[in-house]
Amino acid sequence: MTFAEALALGLARLQGQGIEEPARDVRRLLAYAAGVDPGRLTVMLPDDLPEPAFSRYLSLIDRRAKREPVSHLTGLRAFWGREFIVTPDVLDPRPETEHLIEAALETDFSSVLDLGTGSGVILATLLAERPGAEGLGADLSPSALKVARQNLDLHAPRGKLVQSDWFDAVSGRFDLIVSNPPYIAAGEMAGLAPELSFEPRIALTDEGDGLTAYRIIAAKAADHLTEQGRLIVEIGTGQGAAVAELFRAAGLKDVEIRRDLADHDRNVLAKR
Repeated sequence: MTFAEALALGLARLQGQGIEEPARDVRRLLAYAAGVDPGRLTVMLPDDLPEPAFSRYLSLIDRRAKREPVSHLTGLRAFWGREFIVTPDVLDPRPETEHLIEAALETDFSSVLDLGTGSGVILATLLAERPGAEGLGADLSPSALKVARQNLDLHAPRGKLVQSDWFDAVSGRFDLIVSNPPYIAAGEMAGLAPELSFEPRIALTDEGDGLTAYRIIAAKAADHLTEQGRLIVEIGTGQGAAVAELFRAAGLKDVEIRRDLADHDRNVLAKR
């Protein structure tokens, strides 16, 4: 079977499964199974696909048809121009989270705290983009922290990690605090895409109204920010007004809601 025939076979298997871009996923999985750069796949279409690679590919296609995320199948996820390790122990980084990175890089910072760091992609990206800065990632999950350590070692080895329930084991003050906390309300979980069932529930929902983490962050952020320190959080659709009010009520200043390219609430920014 040629690469082109394998692509056609995989596409036929994934079509009708509710997957948004099956053609993209098929190409990524074929390149991964064959051990080739995805950019070379087009010129290799007439070539024969080796049998071992074809068997790996079929297995990956079957798993994707069951809605297992591509990042879990390949163990990698692209984010802000870099590749990061992803496992079922961490949230799969979303493109929307790059809006948080963009906002964070608007001004300089010498220290950053990433609350609920998960895979560590936010912390690793910010430290890689600001070589002079120091950073700490905090997460309750030991399994997530192992993945974060791997990603920091790949892109920003100086980054440090601590097991902590939000601020509980965190000391000191930071120029920047960032967080992409679990913001999905418990009642919304049943309606989510099947891929999310493969991700850690604790990273998705607070088992409440989706605002629990923001209440904790609002109450304690000022104690961990430098005098001109900034706070940036990712939020879910429609949460902008509620999170902004929590921040204002806690005494934070210059509270701002930002929207993403789909015109949804995406980040809330504030200052000490």
